[in-house]
Amino acid sequence: MSQILKSFVALALALSFGVAAIFGQTTVHGYDRSNMDTGAQACTDFYQYASGGWLQNNPIPAAYPAWGVDNLLAERNRETLRQILEAAAKNTNAPRGSNEQKVGDYYESCMDEQKIEAEGLKPLEPELALIAKIKNARDLQQEIAHLHAEGINAAFAFGSTQDFKNSEQVISGLFQGGLGLPDRDYYFKQDARSKEIRDAYVQHVAKMFELMGDAPAQASAEAQTILDFETKLADASLTRVELRDPNNLNNKITMVQLKALAPGFDWPDYLKGIGLQRPGDINVVPSKFFQRLNEQVNNVSINDWKTYLRWNLINASAPALSTPFVNEDFNFYNKKLRGTTEILPRWKRCVSSTDRALGEALGQLYVQRAFPPEAKKRALDMVHNLIEALRSDLQTLSWMSPATRQQATIKLNAFIQKIGYPDRWRDYSSLQIDRSSYIMNRLRANRFENTRDVNKIGKPVDRTEWGMTPPTVNAYYNPQINEIVFPAGILQPPYFDPQADDAYNYGAMGAVIGHEMTHGFDDQGRQFDARGNLANWWTEDDRKAFEQRAECIIKQFDAFVVEGDIRENGKLVAGESIADLGGLVIAYAAFQKSQEGKPHTVIDGFTPEQRFFLGYAQSWATNIRPEYARLLANVDPHPLPKFRVNGPLSNFPAFAQAFSCKANDAMVRPETDRCQIW
Repeated sequence: MSQILKSFVALALALSFGVAAIFGQTTVHGYDRSNMDTGAQACTDFYQYASGGWLQNNPIPAAYPAWGVDNLLAERNRETLRQILEAAAKNTNAPRGSNEQKVGDYYESCMDEQKIEAEGLKPLEPELALIAKIKNARDLQQEIAHLHAEGINAAFAFGSTQDFKNSEQVISGLFQGGLGLPDRDYYFKQDARSKEIRDAYVQHVAKMFELMGDAPAQASAEAQTILDFETKLADASLTRVELRDPNNLNNKITMVQLKALAPGFDWPDYLKGIGLQRPGDINVVPSKFFQRLNEQVNNVSINDWKTYLRWNLINASAPALSTPFVNEDFNFYNKKLRGTTEILPRWKRCVSSTDRALGEALGQLYVQRAFPPEAKKRALDMVHNLIEALRSDLQTLSWMSPATRQQATIKLNAFIQKIGYPDRWRDYSSLQIDRSSYIMNRLRANRFENTRDVNKIGKPVDRTEWGMTPPTVNAYYNPQINEIVFPAGILQPPYFDPQADDAYNYGAMGAVIGHEMTHGFDDQGRQFDARGNLANWWTEDDRKAFEQRAECIIKQFDAFVVEGDIRENGKLVAGESIADLGGLVIAYAAFQKSQEGKPHTVIDGFTPEQRFFLGYAQSWATNIRPEYARLLANVDPHPLPKFRVNGPLSNFPAFAQAFSCKANDAMVRPETDRCQIW
């Protein structure tokens, strides 16, 4: 899949927080009454009713911006990975070049705190020397190419991408980038919090330059240079909402057209620098960004460019350096932006770093321990049940014409189903990993990934490739492959628990599966056909009918207050909210089908239908820091968990019926305001 656009096309359709029906370290199969707030009213605030006890009893640990049931499962997975990595690190007799040797050496180099502290900035001195040698525009673009090959996307990003109109082919892609703040809007908003963050950012950048040895006055001036430089790039960047429209991401041009668009940059020379001899056509997103980049190349002094590249290098590398760099990086990106007050223990950071660098090598060892073949079979069975429920639903939609329904069914039947782990594991044989230097291991891993990515250009799309590592507690739909993907990390008990009753499993895991499936038909996914081509397969009347229903959801979510004066951005969260509602409806239909011929069993006073909705709601229990909630509202296409529960449930008559809610209750939308797509 696309390495540049995947965050905006495929993984933007992921589940985000992940979900996990796990509420503690004790074994609980299904919902746990102690995690409820039975003093709350189910028909007033079901999120509080279902999970209020858990929210009260699980404050956010100091090192986390949010703490939810997904974190508990993720932490358990991380502990499993820690055991694997520590055993691999101790096994100095592992065959050279084996996955065990590489993950063990990588982890051990990250855990060698004494050596990292002693080296300080020394590991980056060769890279800083290359930047210092820049004398002209040609040197500049060669250094940008070098940094890109090292995984540092200064100024913009380059990588393989799938042709939007020919889903069988991988082409070159240029994409906006080069910003140090989380989003382009952070450079322009004039509210007090945004100004405060910009000021803190400038102070942070200056401090980083001081840590690299620059005098305070010089560092302060350099930090202002960075803000000015990035503001110009941000001004030409697409917004988060604009990035959600696939048509804004499709701009394939020839090399001749690229040279005319940005003539100040020697593109053939740059492409050779990243290892690409024959780029072919290039998808350039957006054109205005690369026009602005061209202006920066022509008008910004070489010294200011060198300052900017130094900042990109240290910003990308700081978490792997000695304590002063690590702490300063944490103070801004975690403490200031997310509200966390403590850094994660080193072993947790090293586990995550190993997963990022050698994800499928580590993942292969993970699934051997944590995901047996019978677990994969059970997951596939549930996926098939959900597909059947969606297929049935498509046949009965009153607003969809037979012509569109036929195409929708064809697309559903073409879903690629990926469960647990890849059928073919990634080959890391060309990647050198040893114990000599953590930062060098990171850079070599980045270069390996860049080379792997560039080598895909000009070749057929590999539809077996995965965009998440096996231990990940998440799932995603990729419209350009037309695939639904569920890593082994999320298919774990008691979240996906054969010992829990069907009601809970369908409410939690079933809704996840349904969510990813209906992404194929949300405001983004519906624009791609069964093979993943950007193509319109809807009649005009059906398109208008869908957009009218989507607008209903947008308006509902615009009204949800996140924190203070911040509300959800309905257009930003539209796709995920459509998928949440669709996933809930489809999972409930599949659950009802599974109950045919079975006794209607009441457990602990709750009917199967009520347990289904408890399973759904409890899986989203999450406490969030205010700072992080504001950040998510600005950049995340997923609504906050409370709204992912109360939003879709308030539109679902089956929920109101299950809990005997009245027409004027807060959790019951009037029929005229109710959103319904599936």
